[in-house]
Amino acid sequence: MPTAKINQHNMYYEIHGNGPPAVYVGGWDTFCHGKQHFLARGVTEKYSVLLIDYRGIGESDDDLSVTPTTELHADDIIGLLDHLGMKKVYFIGLVGIGACIGQWVALKRPDLVRCMVNMGCWAYSDDCMRDQLNALGTMHKKAGFLAFQELVAVYSFRPDYYIANRAKLLGSGKVWGALENNLTAHLRFTEDCNTHDIRPHMKYISAPTLIIHAGCDVITGPRTTMPLEKGLPNAVGVTMPEVAHVVAGKKEKIEFCEILHGFLDSQ
Repeated sequence: MPTAKINQHNMYYEIHGNGPPAVYVGGWDTFCHGKQHFLARGVTEKYSVLLIDYRGIGESDDDLSVTPTTELHADDIIGLLDHLGMKKVYFIGLVGIGACIGQWVALKRPDLVRCMVNMGCWAYSDDCMRDQLNALGTMHKKAGFLAFQELVAVYSFRPDYYIANRAKLLGSGKVWGALENNLTAHLRFTEDCNTHDIRPHMKYISAPTLIIHAGCDVITGPRTTMPLEKGLPNAVGVTMPEVAHVVAGKKEKIEFCEILHGFLDSQ
């Protein structure tokens, strides 16, 4: 499996599909290792989609002496894109840290980002979000992975979806599985998220950007995403009023794909 020495660590990646280059990254997990079926339908038919294991999860290692930041992850992706010779990528950042990383990539290397999608993200971590993320870390540390998994799933899915699919979501190897037996990576992700602050730099990010506001997201809903729509000079916003932190369920996924492909096709 492909691993490259990038930014002082071994970085695992996969490329799926054919077409113009795209980066597809999410939250505290990975789309690699057989999980590419979680990608939005149709992206691998249109694009060559680059997937990665973040530092410290999957097959990517980490240097624990280095302070974790979203900018560090951005430097990793920049290094990998240069290594692979990819430019002008469609950068799809969803459900958390992936979108924040994309903001830094677009700022630091505008030649690499053709356009950007941000969903479930933030310009900076306010007190509410910081306390939520710290509570999740404390739950994992004090009560174990399965207790953390249950709490984060309750936060992240609509109640009706959670109730109907609880058995499929919870348990060893299921949602947020990359953090199972990996508290260190979880706590470093938390530090990444809590220290992210792109506000002083937003006006310099020129990439056309779609901001998707999830109306039922209690972690990174419109409170945290609307400042990006207002602050990024080439941003447009779309609200999905019934969506929680994770897009789930057939109807929501169809609507999401229509919004996503509509934007990407226009760029």
